[in-house]
Amino acid sequence: MTSARPRVVVTHQPHRQVIDLLSATCTVTANDTLESWPMEKLRAHAAEAAALMVFMPDSVDDAFLARCPKLKIIAAALKGYDNFDVRACTRRGVWFSVVPDLLTVPTAELAMSLILGLTRNLAAGDRLVRSGSFRGWRPVLYGSGLHGRTVGIVGMGKLGRVLAQMLHGHGTRTIYADPAPMAATEETQLGVARVEFGELLAHSNIVVLLLPLQDATLHLMDARAIAVMQPGSFLVNVGRGSVVDEKAVADALDSGHLAGYAADVFEMEDWARPDRPRSIDARLLRHADRTLFTPHLGSAVAEARLQIELAAAGNILQALRGERPADAVNQI
Repeated sequence: MTSARPRVVVTHQPHRQVIDLLSATCTVTANDTLESWPMEKLRAHAAEAAALMVFMPDSVDDAFLARCPKLKIIAAALKGYDNFDVRACTRRGVWFSVVPDLLTVPTAELAMSLILGLTRNLAAGDRLVRSGSFRGWRPVLYGSGLHGRTVGIVGMGKLGRVLAQMLHGHGTRTIYADPAPMAATEETQLGVARVEFGELLAHSNIVVLLLPLQDATLHLMDARAIAVMQPGSFLVNVGRGSVVDEKAVADALDSGHLAGYAADVFEMEDWARPDRPRSIDARLLRHADRTLFTPHLGSAVAEARLQIELAAAGNILQALRGERPADAVNQI
């Protein structure tokens, strides 16, 4: 008598190829909509699951895990995992895996897009043309450009390194702040110099945040940090929303201290924060000509998203075979 096939639950709509890969050896239950399942529905599906594939809007804590006695792995189709209690997974003998590399280049490309779009007033220019009032060139919407500017990268992991490489050809002076310095040869190759965080804020025309959300980074960019930045400088966030205090950013835009703010991530998305805002500060949205926002598009490249999901599926299949998943971040 053959044993039952393990059940895999995919919490958000996956690519068809991913379902096909998992279905060869598993029974798959997948969300077939673009919206997150209500928590009770997710818990009902997960109760009998041997594996979960989770995405950015999901959050897993010990209470959730207690209701999933058959669970062997949670495979996250993402890189940052502050919404998930990895220690609880370890205590309960559940693997937790991420996808560490496939998001890096797409997210760096988006960071470059936000930097250029914000400093060159691309969204405001688009609105002007679409308004019907554009009648040809006028001396308006002058931006700052990149050439000759100092860009400060906060967080020089893999993403920071790729972004620094992209900036290298734009004639910028690039500095970075990170507790772990790069080797001198790599700094030379990328054309970057390491400085302390406060020095980076004080000397950068553009500050780019590439940080995970941790206790030490929660509201790292608060009113005091923003006050250290140069008047008329720009702030760009593609790390985690709550690294920035959005109310403080709105205050700095209101006062004119910040020339602009661009973000792909927002405080309301950090589901593990019980005190998170439930919406984006309305004042940020009103500064339409001095802000540039995208709806968490960091890895939203079609081929990249497919490969990310396939990598997460690969981690699941390894765990269900009794192997250590290649991208596990814990040890059980």
